[in-house]
Amino acid sequence: MFGPNWFASVMGTGIVATAAATLPVDLPGRHAFATVMWLLAALLLIAVLTATARRGVSHLDDPVLMQFWGAPPMALMTVGAGTLLLGPGEFAVAADLVLWSAGTLLGLIVAVAVPYRMMTRPDLAATEDAAFGGWLMPVVSPMVSAATGALLVPHVGAGRDLLLACYAFAGISLFAAVIVITQIWARLVRHQIGAARMVPTLWIVLGPLGQSVTAFHLLGRAADGVLPDPYATGAQMLALLFGLPTLGFAFFWAALATAITLRTVRTGLPFSLTWWSFTFPVGTVVTATGGMATRTGSPLLTTLAVALFAVLVTAWTVVATRTLRSNLWRPARLEARPAARSGDRLIEAK
Repeated sequence: MFGPNWFASVMGTGIVATAAATLPVDLPGRHAFATVMWLLAALLLIAVLTATARRGVSHLDDPVLMQFWGAPPMALMTVGAGTLLLGPGEFAVAADLVLWSAGTLLGLIVAVAVPYRMMTRPDLAATEDAAFGGWLMPVVSPMVSAATGALLVPHVGAGRDLLLACYAFAGISLFAAVIVITQIWARLVRHQIGAARMVPTLWIVLGPLGQSVTAFHLLGRAADGVLPDPYATGAQMLALLFGLPTLGFAFFWAALATAITLRTVRTGLPFSLTWWSFTFPVGTVVTATGGMATRTGSPLLTTLAVALFAVLVTAWTVVATRTLRSNLWRPARLEARPAARSGDRLIEAK
């Protein structure tokens, strides 16, 4: 039984390709490695779309798993961005435009539909201790639209309108993410960490943080020659003055998440698809750090971007290996298994 949670594997693989392609230094074999990861992400996308069409389940009545309908649109746009960065010529632009358009439309629908469903369905009403990183999945998708759409601005005729739309998409995600992150913080302080399998979802908080820095960096670059001054200059200033403080908070949250994760590992951290939360969110911090390094020329940020990229590749290798071991090598686990509570099914490797 497949659900939208499986698209997290596409996101996690695709961000490795994007991070490699946009590193501020040209490491040996970087482009070839990025291309291989992009092709793997594209194949995964096709496989997961096919499996979902054949035996997917919506999970729209599950207050936990329905949050992960934010993953499919982000998977589409992540593969699309990789195609534009690494694919061949005109095909790359056309393919990315299709994937970005489909992902953006679906992402906007999900960003409204999932919170609306939570607000209007008494049986899906959240308790005070229910907030978790997955609540960010529906609302972070428009930020991915902003970041990946910025890459398309030079390639479309209506570049100015696309740029303005991307800034609006960034606003949708940014303000919604601030609200949700505040709720997650309050839940952690008042009700502590909770179930071990929920711990990896704390890393999802890095997603809107890193992606917003990446988005405003790329939008600032795209604004040059598209917006008149002083707005083009202001976009460049905003990229730096927003990016560095937000990146600082991302590192602060990463330190908290690392401490909580290590504490949980000592007592037992069972494998499930939640482990893909260690990949895409970290990848957005890599692209954010790389973007700030490129913008400022800072050797410290450049070194940090490379170090974080090494962490990302290591995390992807571990999670991909565990996913294969749990599902491909033991296909019986792919069958649906009943669970007493929705939290027990949280992006579980079924």
